[in-house]
Order: sequence, then C-alpha cells, then structure tokens
Amino acid sequence: MAVLVTKWFGVFLIDEKTGKVIDKRLMPKDPDAIAEKLASVQRGSVLEEEKELAEKLPKIFVSNTRQSELGKPIFYDSSFLDPRSFGFTEDIMHSAMLGLGKLRTSEPVPRDRSLVHAIRGLDDLIESANLLNERLHEWYGMYFPELSDIAKDERYAELIAEHGDRESIIKALDINISSMGAEFDDGDMKGVMGLADTAIRLYEEKERMESFISDIASETAPNMCALVDAPLSARLISLAGGLERLSTLPSSTVQLLGAEKAMFRHLRSGKRPPKHGVIYQHPDVHRSPYWQRGKIARALAGKVLIAAKIDANKGEFRGDMLKNEFEARVNDIRERYPEAPKKPKSQNTSGKRRSNKPRR
Repeated sequence: MAVLVTKWFGVFLIDEKTGKVIDKRLMPKDPDAIAEKLASVQRGSVLEEEKELAEKLPKIFVSNTRQSELGKPIFYDSSFLDPRSFGFTEDIMHSAMLGLGKLRTSEPVPRDRSLVHAIRGLDDLIESANLLNERLHEWYGMYFPELSDIAKDERYAELIAEHGDRESIIKALDINISSMGAEFDDGDMKGVMGLADTAIRLYEEKERMESFISDIASETAPNMCALVDAPLSARLISLAGGLERLSTLPSSTVQLLGAEKAMFRHLRSGKRPPKHGVIYQHPDVHRSPYWQRGKIARALAGKVLIAAKIDANKGEFRGDMLKNEFEARVNDIRERYPEAPKKPKSQNTSGKRRSNKPRR
C-alpha cells in the first residue's frame, strides 16, 4: 500500500513497506510560490498535486487527517525525505517560511477569534465594574450608608453621579428616611461623583460588549445559539479557544469546560470529580435536582458538540431539531430518575461499636 506524504518541498507517493518513492510532485523553487502552497495546506485545503498523485492508485493511505478525502489517515515517519536530495536549499526554506509567516499574519481574523477576545474583554469589564462598585459603596457609604439597601449596582452609581448629596437622592426616590452618615465637603463629594460616573461608563460598555458578543455568536454559531443561547455559546467557544477547536473536542471535555480547577483538584487530591463546567449556566442543568444534573449536562454537551460541528463546517441549520431532541432527553431523565438515589447502608447494622482491640 502507498502512503501520500506532503512536505514543504513537495508531495510524495511512497511505498509503505520499502520507503521507495513511487511518484512525486515537487514544489516550484520560488519561495513565494512555496509559501502560497503551505498557506493553503495550513488552511486545511487539499493541493492539486495531492489529488493528482492520489488518482494514480485505487486505494492509498495518507499521512495527515487533512487529506482524509483521498485515503485513510495513518501515522507515517517521513523524516528520511531530505530536501537537499531534491535540490532545495536551506536558503529557499528560510525565505519560504518568512513568506508563509507574512501571508498568515495578514489574513482576515476569523469571527470566532474575535468572539474569544470579546468574551475575555467582557470578563475584564465585569471584574473592573465590580471592583469600582465595591469602592464606591465603601466611600459613599460613609456619607449615605442607607442607600445600599435601596439601590444596587448601576442604579446606585447613577443616583450618586446625578444627584450627589443625600437630600437630592431622597427627594428623587420619593422616600422618607433619615441618614446616620457623616458629612462630606465639596471636594469629597466631587470625587465620589466622578468615581460613580466612571462606574456608569463601565456598565454601559459592558452592555455594548454583551450585545456585540450576541451578534457575533448568532452569526458564527447559529445552531449553538438555538440550543444554548448566545452568551453561553460564546462562553463555550472562548473556553475552547475557537469554534473549530470546540468542534474537535470529545463531548466529555465540552461538559467540563470551565471546571478545569475542580478537575485538577480531583486528580491531585482524589476529591470527587466535577459533573459540569460552564454548561451549568443552562437552565435545564442548574434548575434540576442534583442527582439529575450530571446526566442532563452530559446530554447537553453531546448536542452542543453536534451543533458546533455543523457551525464549524457551515452546515445547514439544525438548531431547532437539536433543541427538541435535547428537551426530549431531559424529560426522559426526569421520568426515569424522579427521586434521589438512596445512600448505601452501613455494613455494621448491629448498632454496636466495633472495638479495635485484638481478640485474645
């Protein structure tokens, strides 16, 4: 059986047993042309030279999964192929690799890559807003501590930025309350109002980023969004490092994305392994009883993986069908396991304490 092998300097059809080159198609000795070919390979395309050699024999093996349409992928060590034997020097290779780097870095950024950075940017915004909100509560709380019981988060910052003094806030809220807070001078009030205004801008930017993420997720992963909504789809894609990589993961890994620390803790100390990661945010998972969550999370991860594969390969929309199948599986789990499993009884049923003293 022959093996199809692609190197930077050519495509080779090699006898698997003897290692003899049956036929070959060498790359042009032009670094720019080589760079174009290699860029096409890295994008996952099959070269015309590979197709030509594959047609030479009715059945072949291939050395890369990218060439799966031409034959069965196998591991094959082709390190014996020396570029110098075919007239390719190190200078040609160096120039070709530089050209390849320039080509790949100038390519348009995939939308799912932007999604990964957008999710991480949103996490940074949330963390910054929470820190700023905590500081605002501590600072303004010295002046009007009762406000934290009346307004929360963004509303809290809006009232401070717009009105500042407590009398104006009490009037705006139309409430009857007396405060036990200390007095602020004009400089302190101006400083805390500026901090509140900064917090408001962070909250507004957070909303814009969430809208941006939903738009990208709906565009790049419509099947996933139909199954688990846009925010959770974006979160899963971000944790996986991209839509294409997510589509190649096993469903068990998809189920545990976001629970890496808990998994490492389990491996290190032997504690119970996690049953779910960020997929826990789905309502059917976190609203279910604890004994059903693992099974539902497993079923959801399987459907998410199918949706990700369809989206990564630009397939037809199947989101509604996947959602219906998942809901049917959830109903089945709830019917089969309506009650919590009973804990096993202790082997010592006599009620007496066993003595550790040796018998005489």
